[in-house]
Amino acid sequence: MRRAIALAARGLGTASPNPVVGCVILDPAGEVVGEGFHAYAGGPHAEIVALGQAGDRARGATAVTTLEPCNHVGRTGPCSRALIEAGVARVIVAVDDPTTEAAGGTEVLRAAGVEVEAGVLRAEATAGNIAWLTAMRRGRPYLTWKYAATLDGRSAAPDRTSRWITSAQARQDVHELRGTVDGIIAGIGTVLADDPQLTVRRPPDGRLAVKQPLRVVVDSHARTPQQARVRDTAAPTWIATTAELGAAADGRIDLHELLAALHARGIRSALLEGGPTLAGAFLAAGLVDRVVGYVAPKLLGAGPTAVLDAGVTTIAEAIEFDLTDVTQIGPDLRLTASLRPKEN
Repeated sequence: MRRAIALAARGLGTASPNPVVGCVILDPAGEVVGEGFHAYAGGPHAEIVALGQAGDRARGATAVTTLEPCNHVGRTGPCSRALIEAGVARVIVAVDDPTTEAAGGTEVLRAAGVEVEAGVLRAEATAGNIAWLTAMRRGRPYLTWKYAATLDGRSAAPDRTSRWITSAQARQDVHELRGTVDGIIAGIGTVLADDPQLTVRRPPDGRLAVKQPLRVVVDSHARTPQQARVRDTAAPTWIATTAELGAAADGRIDLHELLAALHARGIRSALLEGGPTLAGAFLAAGLVDRVVGYVAPKLLGAGPTAVLDAGVTTIAEAIEFDLTDVTQIGPDLRLTASLRPKEN
């Protein structure tokens, strides 16, 4: 199953709006005879790729898959039926499919006499497919807030200069992070101040990646300049305004409506790269699922911080996250934390 989870990760950034899925097929002697992952929407599912490799050796075999085999006809046929027709004797599943459209594959397999075991390494497989699972369960993209700051939490110097707080290695790591999501969100303040391009660029020469996330500018009153770099042809762009989405009580875009609209566009994961005001608004709205912070070993002593009002007035109201990873990237630290589930 861990091998299947690793295979599934190869589809990050390309399989969306479908889930990332990996599959390994073992013959009756326990030898791996087929492997596969879902590479892109409309392409063959992981089970189909693995069955194609296994051929006749799939008969009597065990299929190990990270997500319940689908039970519907979309752009491809149902994987549950393909496994039955191939003569697979046993299927091991990590995570049940939460959608009404595709769920039910395990029942179909059992009805056909296939032995099914579910829940193997469920937590690990869920973590690898968290963006799609969150989107399916909540009807909005899984949102990661990315920020860069100094040791004292400053995102810029007092004169508002911010290039470069972090190292070249950390900035390249951000491009790799961007390459795993469907959308990149920034506010109009960031666009006016920094004129970012918000694209994915690949080393060593910084060329644009083939697949680019949707660039989303939260621009309540349509102030994005026509010459702004986010309007170039390097990647698709959506300038989100209140004229299109409606306004919240404060006159700005309702962030819940924004994420719902992105979900309707097929965006399953998004990276928030806006400034401190927009970051605070998303945090206050309870819409941030994960935080990735790049902390540089520098001190400024003054200047803007990474986030403004997040709706917290006392320590008891702190938004709590679980630290899941700490990695040194060049001279900087990358901290990753996931929102802590609320106790019932």
